[in-house]
Amino acid sequence: MNAKLDSLIELISRAVPAAAQEPDWIAADAFVWVPVPGELHPVEKVNRVDITLLCAVSHVRDLLLDNTRRFAKGLPANNALLWGARGMGKSSLVKAAHAAVNQETGSAGLKLIEIHREDIESLPKLMSAIRSAPYRFIVFCDDLSFDNDDTSYKSLKAVLEGGIEGRPDNVIFYATSNRRHLLPRDMIENERSTAINPAEAVEEKVSLSDRFGLWLGFHKCSQDDYLEMVRGYAAHYGLEIAEDEMRAKALEWATTRGSRSGRVAFQFIQDLAGRLGKSLS
Repeated sequence: MNAKLDSLIELISRAVPAAAQEPDWIAADAFVWVPVPGELHPVEKVNRVDITLLCAVSHVRDLLLDNTRRFAKGLPANNALLWGARGMGKSSLVKAAHAAVNQETGSAGLKLIEIHREDIESLPKLMSAIRSAPYRFIVFCDDLSFDNDDTSYKSLKAVLEGGIEGRPDNVIFYATSNRRHLLPRDMIENERSTAINPAEAVEEKVSLSDRFGLWLGFHKCSQDDYLEMVRGYAAHYGLEIAEDEMRAKALEWATTRGSRSGRVAFQFIQDLAGRLGKSLS
C-alpha cells in the first residue's frame, strides 16, 4: 500500500511543475528568462564589449545611451528597435549601454533580462514576475523576427502597448532584428494577395514595429568605418603592429570574408592577437 502511495506521489510531482524561485536580484545585473518553470537565471559574466569600442555607429549609440539613461532615472523613454545589417553591433550596443548606465550611476539598479525569440509568447508571464520588483528592467530580445503562421507577435504587441495592463512602468523593451518591420517581405506580399482586406491584413502585422518609439538603423559600413573599428580594437588591446601592415592585413581579411562589419573587424583582431601571442582578456 505504501509503495503504491509513493508511486502516486511521484507521478503527481512529475505532472505538477515545481514552483518558480524568486530571483536573487543581488546576484547579478543580468538575467536570462526561462519560461518553464518561470525563472530568471543570473548571468555572472555578460559577454559584452566596452561602449567606447563601438566605432562608426556613434549616432545611434548616443541615441540609445540617452534613452537608457532617461529610463534608468525614471523619466519617459521609448522601446527601441535596432535593425539593419548583420554584424554591425546591434546586440553589442544594447549590452554595452546597459553596463555604461549602471557604471555612470554607480549602482546595479538597472537590470538586463534576455528573452529568447522562441519564448516571446511567455512575455506576459515575465511581466508579472518583474512588475513589482524594486528595480528597472531592460527586456532584451536578440534577432527578433516572425515568419508565416507565427502568431506570437500578438503577445509582444500586447505587452508593448495594446494590452489592458500594458507595459509595466519599470520595464522597457529593446530588440534587434535584420528586418525593419520584423517580417519577411514575401510574408507581407502574401498577406496582400490572399486577404479579403489586404490593407488591414498587412497593417495588423506591420504595425508591430510601430510599437517601438525609437528606431535605430545600422547600415553596411564603408572601408573607412571598417578600418576605424580595427584601429580602435587594436589600440584598446595594445596590439603593436605597423599601421600599413595592419591596414593591408585587415583589408585582406575582409576580402576573404566577402564583407565588412564590426563582427568581421573583431574576428580579424582575434586572429591578429593570436599571431602576436597577445591575450584579449
